[in-house]
Amino acid sequence: MRASAPNGFDFWEALDGLRETFASAVGRRGGPGDIRTAILVELLAGPMNGYEVIRAIEARTSGAWSPGAGTVYPTLQLLADEKLVTAKQTGERKVYSLTDSGREAAEAADAPEAAESARARAERGMALPKAGVKLAQAASQVVQHGTAEQNERAVAIVDEARRRLYAILAED
Repeated sequence: MRASAPNGFDFWEALDGLRETFASAVGRRGGPGDIRTAILVELLAGPMNGYEVIRAIEARTSGAWSPGAGTVYPTLQLLADEKLVTAKQTGERKVYSLTDSGREAAEAADAPEAAESARARAERGMALPKAGVKLAQAASQVVQHGTAEQNERAVAIVDEARRRLYAILAED
């Protein structure tokens, strides 16, 4: 059984809410990046089925981005409709290959600066959620071991941090 703070605050419930918020914003399945470009770039390595494309994107981003099948397969179909890829049924799977125009688009997107930009976006997309989890861990320690006065001060700090984060979004 989980214990609540004397004031009735359930830290673990709040932490679960925080995790859900981050997961919906940038979670394991979502991710910082352009799925269209990522697929084209991965297909430069050669023909792949959708599952292989997902794993290749995961590998390129060191696990920071794991697009789901519900994103990859419709995008592959869109790329086929745009004549950037072709699809060939091989056994039970469709294998996708770049067309000449798809290869041109992929090569332009795979320039070193574009790849670095995608990597930087992936890392940047995970920095804030990781910091939020560390903040939640520190808050947990205050809730569990702090005095009432320390708890009040911690709440004020977190409230101020929240206001300052919104202020960043309000900047021009």
